[in-house]
Amino acid sequence: METTLSHLRLWQLISPALPVGAYAYSQGLEYAVDQGWVKNEASAQAWITGVASHSVARLDLPVLVRMYSVWSENEPGDKKGDKNEIVRWSRFLLASRESAEILAEDRHLGQALAKLLVDLEIEQADEWRQSELSNFPAMFSLAAQQWQVSLDQTLAGYLWAWSENQVAAAIKLVPLGQTAGQRILSHLIEQIPVCVDEAIACEDEEIGVLCPGLAMASAKHETQYSRLFRS
Repeated sequence: METTLSHLRLWQLISPALPVGAYAYSQGLEYAVDQGWVKNEASAQAWITGVASHSVARLDLPVLVRMYSVWSENEPGDKKGDKNEIVRWSRFLLASRESAEILAEDRHLGQALAKLLVDLEIEQADEWRQSELSNFPAMFSLAAQQWQVSLDQTLAGYLWAWSENQVAAAIKLVPLGQTAGQRILSHLIEQIPVCVDEAIACEDEEIGVLCPGLAMASAKHETQYSRLFRS
């Protein structure tokens, strides 16, 4: 039953109903559609898979691995933890964001999740509710550790939630049908275990991202004339 509870907690954490506002962000996808870079199912799949493999799996997930390890040095419910190490990786992560919009998104989601976790009696999240260093991977890894979700499941869940949000955005923006969206998700499901394995094996000096298209799209989106998403 303990394993079942941890799985259910993970499903809670990655649910679209999680009140953090992730649905409001497209991470540059809206601009890519506006410019015709993404215009059908095939190009949407290529864009989302590319960002997942070359950005999320090379930056968010390896940093999440290290944050999870720091939180895990204490027993669930312990208020201590190595704050300096979490701060160090938070600074690294936020400094690696490629546009003001993506940086603001990460900070907003982190603060929103921190507020929720405090309401769910994870007291370690309290000091992150209004911190400029708040970020989603830090709070996601804290929740996963407190709820005893395994590392590999935590990474897979994080990438799944990101992928599902991107596909939902593509369905609205391209637009695509629901079945096309499910085909893209099916493709992404096959990639997630590979990304998880790479993230776990990633050395400190290998962490980093270079996605020029994503950087340009998210930066240009800041001044896009008409838009549905915040980024």
